[in-house]
Amino acid sequence: MTLTPTQRQTLTWLALGLVTALLLWLLAPVLTPFVVAAVLSYVLHPVVEQLAARRWPRVLAVVLVEALALLAVLAVLLLLVPVLVKELPLLKAQVPPLLDRLDQTLSPWLQQFGLQVKLDVTSLKAALAKLLDANMDEWLVAALSSARLGGSVLLSVVGNAILVPVVLFYLLLDWPQLVRQAQAMVPPRLRASAFDFLDECDDMLGQYLRGQLLVMGVLAVYYSGALALAGFDLALPVGVFTGLAIAIPYVGFGIGLLMALLAALLQFGTLGGVLVVAAIYGVGQLLESFVLTPRLVGERIGLGPLAVIFALMAFGQLFGFVGILVALPVSALAVVALRRARAAYLSSRLYE
Repeated sequence: MTLTPTQRQTLTWLALGLVTALLLWLLAPVLTPFVVAAVLSYVLHPVVEQLAARRWPRVLAVVLVEALALLAVLAVLLLLVPVLVKELPLLKAQVPPLLDRLDQTLSPWLQQFGLQVKLDVTSLKAALAKLLDANMDEWLVAALSSARLGGSVLLSVVGNAILVPVVLFYLLLDWPQLVRQAQAMVPPRLRASAFDFLDECDDMLGQYLRGQLLVMGVLAVYYSGALALAGFDLALPVGVFTGLAIAIPYVGFGIGLLMALLAALLQFGTLGGVLVVAAIYGVGQLLESFVLTPRLVGERIGLGPLAVIFALMAFGQLFGFVGILVALPVSALAVVALRRARAAYLSSRLYE
């Protein structure tokens, strides 16, 4: 069968698309720092452009904006310091009685099912006391020892932490040239429709980012306020950190939950206090998943609640952590593309 030039061109583009998708799937772990840097560049480049328009040297504008962004990230990370400073001494003091209470509660309960289990509380106390009393040198030795087992993970984390700011700097520095080069790749006869499509995508992503910031702000206020009402000493740092960490779906919530549960166990020392904190986080997760994200993010980008949940799960399954990061932005672009494809179909002869 002889193919027409149009059919050959269509098959060529389909083949290129499939090859690109396969490469993205295979290289997903490697692409993580580049994806993160690209997202940050997209968010920060308007500020750089405004400074450059006011006759700031572009290099100076990039350095200033990136430095402020890194300081903001550092400030968020420093929210953990009050937690560590307050909780480590409490952990050292309360772990022995907690272990005794666990042994006294767990053993009789298991005996009801015919299980004879006796915790070696003395050995556990000694091991934990040694761990908590360790100095920095011993912590470093332990970290290096574990690095021999998970060296690739450690190198990946360190490498990404160094690579993201470097990639971000060059992307911000060369952003106008990169945009012009990308635009030049579009055939002249398609530029009007392509640029109109990209402008609509840019508007959609802007709405997504604004919606995500609103979600983070609302959740930071909710967690801080709810934990404070429950009498939680570290309500402000833990609540604000959890709200901001929601930007990383699932992972941010999980870290905040673990911090809060540990702190609640050490502060209250009772199952009731831990359950109150767990209930606060459960309500917060339901609020975020079924109210805030669907309404403040999903509705802005044209996705319903089920579509938001499906997008997060599907992209996470296909591309791992990178997929979770880009799930909603990519879905927003897909909504724009599908909307235009539907309009083209309804106005075509195929619909007649």
